[in-house]
Amino acid sequence: MNEQIKIHLKKYPENVVILFEILRRLIYESVDCDISETLWAKIPSFYVGDAFVRLIPFKDHINVEAQGITAHKDELTGYKITPKGMLQIYVNQDVPADVLKKVFKETLE
Repeated sequence: MNEQIKIHLKKYPENVVILFEILRRLIYESVDCDISETLWAKIPSFYVGDAFVRLIPFKDHINVEAQGITAHKDELTGYKITPKGMLQIYVNQDVPADVLKKVFKETLE
């Protein structure tokens, strides 16, 4: 993991960090190409070329910003999608891994 991201995550509760690590692993499992990790405007971001996924941690959830989310909103019932098209996953929710893998693949490839 990028050192800046590791440092950034230290200010969040352990359950948010665990959720972040699960989502990060799903990003890497979704694509076969090289991913560049960086802290962009204090937001952990994952790039393939100009395409990106951002994982935005909060005290009790993570917002997932990815272009493919709105195309899969019918598969994400039970999860909040913000007006800006970000998926909110709370620490007490199951991670919709299969749907997210599709979203990450479509967004980054």
